[in-house]
Amino acid sequence: MTEFPPMKWMPFRSPPTAHVAPLTSADRAGELAALHATAFARPWEADEFERMLCERGHVAHALMLGTVIGGFVLSRQVLDEAEILTVVLGPASRGAGLSRQLLRAHLVALEDLGVRRVHLEVDDGNVPALALYRRLGFAETGRRASYYARPDGGRANAIMMQAALG
Repeated sequence: MTEFPPMKWMPFRSPPTAHVAPLTSADRAGELAALHATAFARPWEADEFERMLCERGHVAHALMLGTVIGGFVLSRQVLDEAEILTVVLGPASRGAGLSRQLLRAHLVALEDLGVRRVHLEVDDGNVPALALYRRLGFAETGRRASYYARPDGGRANAIMMQAALG
């Protein structure tokens, strides 16, 4: 019979509750760049995020897991329209339904800012993102051939989508 060493008592710690918060400071641009690099073949640099977060008309929200950024969304608003520029969930946050929480909160915030129509582009091979966007009311409006770079050096088509708010 195999004997196991006695187990140490360890207090149970539940994972941090995910919540969405506005990103209003460029202080965390490095974290955003690192997360972006986990999801895109051509990631944006920290200085690009810093610039966008400081420019008027950009709206960003983070999916916070305690004090850690687990994902984010960044949009540019012009009058009553907005374009979602990027949505990223870190590898540890993917597949848990958190992208829906993040995007819903972001869309509500855009609507509160007077946005009535939101546009985005998505890789036509990104099936989970396409399903999420459709569930949130986005519809295809067009396509761009060979728009996105792939890690293997190939190119992917973009599907352009939009949704009405309000």
